[in-house]
Parts: sequence; C-alpha cells; structure tokens
Amino acid sequence: MPKQQAKKKLTLYALTWPIFIEIFLHMLMGNADTLMLSQYDDNAVAAVGVSNQLMSVIIVMFGFVATGTTILIAQYLGAKKNQQASQIAVVSLAANLLFGLLLSAVLFLFGPQLLGAMNLPPELMETALLYLRIVGGFAFVQALIMTAGAVIKSHGFTRDAMWVTLGMNLLNVIGNYLFIFGPMGFPSLGATGVAISTATSRTLGLVVLMLLLYKRVNGELPFSYLFRTFPKVELQQLMKIGIPSAGEHLSYNASQMVITFFIASMGTIELTTRVYATNIMMFSFLFAIAIGQGTQILVGHLIGEGKYQEAYARCLRSLWIGFTVSTTAAALFAIFRKPLLSIFTDNPEIIELGGILLLLTVILEPGRAFNLIVINCLRAAGDVKFPVYIGILSMWGVSVTISYGAGIIVGLGLIGVWLSFIADEWLRGLLMLRRWKGKQWQRMSFVHQKEEDSKETANA
Repeated sequence: MPKQQAKKKLTLYALTWPIFIEIFLHMLMGNADTLMLSQYDDNAVAAVGVSNQLMSVIIVMFGFVATGTTILIAQYLGAKKNQQASQIAVVSLAANLLFGLLLSAVLFLFGPQLLGAMNLPPELMETALLYLRIVGGFAFVQALIMTAGAVIKSHGFTRDAMWVTLGMNLLNVIGNYLFIFGPMGFPSLGATGVAISTATSRTLGLVVLMLLLYKRVNGELPFSYLFRTFPKVELQQLMKIGIPSAGEHLSYNASQMVITFFIASMGTIELTTRVYATNIMMFSFLFAIAIGQGTQILVGHLIGEGKYQEAYARCLRSLWIGFTVSTTAAALFAIFRKPLLSIFTDNPEIIELGGILLLLTVILEPGRAFNLIVINCLRAAGDVKFPVYIGILSMWGVSVTISYGAGIIVGLGLIGVWLSFIADEWLRGLLMLRRWKGKQWQRMSFVHQKEEDSKETANA
C-alpha cells in the first residue's frame, strides 16, 4: 500500500513543496547559527563559516552515495522492480555509514592541518578547530540522514524528510539559545555551543528518520542481503552514478575552498561579508534547488517507465518555472539589501560591500537555475559524466581564474569574485541546456542498459 500511495503523489507540486520547505529549513538552520552567533561575535561567525566550508566538501562526498541511491531507486520503481530498489537502499545505508565514519575520523584528527590549508587567520583558529571537531566528528550522522532521506524521497514521501528537518531546526535553535547566551545557568559557549546543538539535533533527527524509513517501505529493508553475498553489482551501480555526480559537486566545493583562500587573504571584513551575503543569497535559489530535486525524481521514474518524451518536456517546464522564481527572488533581495544585511551586522563596510554583491546576484541567479535543474535531469536520465567534465573546466578555468585575476590582481576584491561566479554559472548552464536538447541521454538509462546487457549475454 505505501508504494501505491507514493505513485499517486508523483507530481511536481506534490514532490517539490515539501523539498522546498525542507531545504528552506536546512538553510534556516545555517542562518540561525549565523544570526545568533552574530549577536555574540563577528569573529565567531567567520570561524564557523570557514569550518562549514570544509564540512560542505565532506557532505558532497557523502552525496555520491545518496545521489546514486535517488536515481537508481527512482528508475527501478518506475520499472516496477521493487526488490532491486530495496537492495539498493540497504547497500547505500551500509556504504555511507562506513564512509561517514572514515571521514569523521579524518576531520577530528586532521582539523588543524585542514584549517591551516584554508589560510585561516590565526585569531580564528581555536574557535574554528573546536567547532570542526565536534560537528565533523558526527559527520557520519549526516551521511546516514542524506541516504535515508534519499530512499524516502525516491518513494515519493518527501513530506517525511520535511517534518524531520523541522524538528531538527527547532532543537537546534533551542540549543543555540541555551549554549550561546547561557540562560538558566547554562554555560555561554559561543561557536562551541552551536556545534554541540548541531550535532545533537542531527543525531535525534536520524533516529526519527530511520523509523519513518522502515514504515514507508513497509518493512522491506533486506539487511540480511548484506550478509548473504557481497553486494558487488549494487556498489558498482552506485559508484557508476554517484562518483561522477559527486565529482561535479566536489569540484565546485573544492574551487570554492580555493576562492575562500583568496578571500581570506583580503581580510576578515571580506571573509565575514561573504558569509552574510551567501546566507542571504541562498534563499534566492532555494526554489530552483527544490524544483531540481523534485524533477530529478520525476524524470527518474519516467525514464524507468521508458517515457522519454515526457521526461524531455518535464525538464524544460521545470527550468522555466525555476528560472522565473529565482530571478524574482534575487531582485527582491537586491531591493531590500540594506535592511537584510543589517539583521546580521551594523558594520557599515560589510553592509555596503554586501549590498553590491546582492545587486550582482540578480544576474547570477538565472544562470545558476540552469545548473540546478538541468544537471539533475541529466543525472536522472543516466548522463552523469558530461556535467562533471564541463563543471571541472568551467569552475577552475573560469571561476577560480577570474576570482584571482579580477579579485586580487586587478584589485576588485569580492566584486571580482562575484563576477567570476556569474561567468561560470551562465557558461555551464547554457552548455547543460544544449546537452539536454541534444537528447543523448535517451540511450543512458541504467535500468534499460542492464536489461540490454542481460539480453546480449543470453544471446551469446
């Protein structure tokens, strides 16, 4: 019965609005941390911002399993192969748990070296390291949250992830209040308190999400499959999709780390401005992220069913909607840029510089919408390598190069960095749209490729 209910819900609206709220809540959690810390100390904001830059890279590495999980389960469910979908689910959970534990150990043990490589100002090192060791030490929890969420959403139950995220946000805000400001005898711990609150809320959220996962798949999680045989085929499928998909995200985050290194050399004002401006910008591309993820699930199901023309049209309709809403949101934030930045700080230098960045964001966001939506459609169809190749060339050849040239050599600072973002997003976005319209992805379905391989083997 749960699978029949999920099938009825597979419309863009039904899938997207819970994803929209879930991502909004995730962003709100990050903004709550930044806003509440900004009342405590601007330096603490910068320290947490750099630490979270490292965490974002780690989360992308978890994402290679979660992305593969979403696409494979969507295609298998579309093809009505529920047993294979369940096997993919348990293999994904086990794989990301082991991977998460490994990366948690790396962050905890090698935090000083990693932060040092980010060119972090010495006065921020102690705060950033403590934050990184607490949040990073529990990184494996985030790995499992991402994987379980991918399984649930691929079955169509996007509201479950939304409710869990809401609960985690409430717990996080309460924890922040208690450990930052120290009411009722609680210790005032600043960034360390934020780290404790984040780790605790995520752990409790994982427990609830796993219970919902078991319920939504009707108990069909064959963990015994892991002990009967080594899941070679499932792991190969996950890696075939996930590694190239994560490669594009990893390249982006690695390039952002290099750009953060450039910004750190400009000074603490620029570093803090980037954190505040980015936190506001996130809300302008929020809908494009949500519609990209919802469309990915829809396209995956359609590809599994062999409905290629419907998948083609669905992507283009979603792109137009995401493009329009992202641009409108960016324009509104640009109009109200000073009041928005004043929520975070009263420093006139940060407000002035951040305002210019938000004006440039009106040009940036339409280009970003192409990438957030069309790349997800290409992945869902099985075309996972092309976005990586183009991404690496553009992010490093355009974004990093122009950031250094315009930002440091020419002396435009953060404005030069934002110009590099605009050039990168628009170039990649237009190339992705051209690829989708070329329809090479129609020959790349993982489910149908496997069927064709089996037929060829049988004929041989």
